[in-house]
Amino acid sequence: MLPLLLASSSVYRRELLARLRLPFTCSSPDIDESHRPGERAVDLVMRLAEEKARALAGSHGAHLVIGSDQVAVLGERIIGKPHTFEKAREQLLAASGKSVTFLTGLALLNTQTGACQVDCVPFTVHMRELDEARIERYLRSEQPYDCAGSFKAEGLGVSLFQSTEGPDATSLVGLPLIRLVDMLLNEGVQIP
Repeated sequence: MLPLLLASSSVYRRELLARLRLPFTCSSPDIDESHRPGERAVDLVMRLAEEKARALAGSHGAHLVIGSDQVAVLGERIIGKPHTFEKAREQLLAASGKSVTFLTGLALLNTQTGACQVDCVPFTVHMRELDEARIERYLRSEQPYDCAGSFKAEGLGVSLFQSTEGPDATSLVGLPLIRLVDMLLNEGVQIP
């Protein structure tokens, strides 16, 4: 089996990949993650996932490189990581009582053969009606400023949900393991 490399500095993705009990290393790709004019959200995350994997190909020959990228979409608007309390509050107020769809792009690049599998896994969160006091309590408690959509689904953020729907709940955290297992199996990787 070729060594696995996760093209990410995300602790969340690292924790998810560890669930598969396969040895892997991590390296952060240095790419421009800008949204191109007119680019659809699904195309954006697939492009960035592949670019992250390819960015490390030159320095990591004979590896299977995993790239992933995620955006949240509210209506027609892409919402990213808030980075601040104020922006997180705005995002959660806008999402109150609505549905937020998370699109997670996933790429698996075999640097030996050049074969690259790329996909996008959607996951929708239907939010509860949220008032400002509840939002503030949540944000002060969990501080999810590095999370698209302004909540941590693997933590207290689940208390903000009315329901969820999608093929793979791990995609909500940033690395769709069910689809990744399919890709790894296509490369002949034996999953414990």
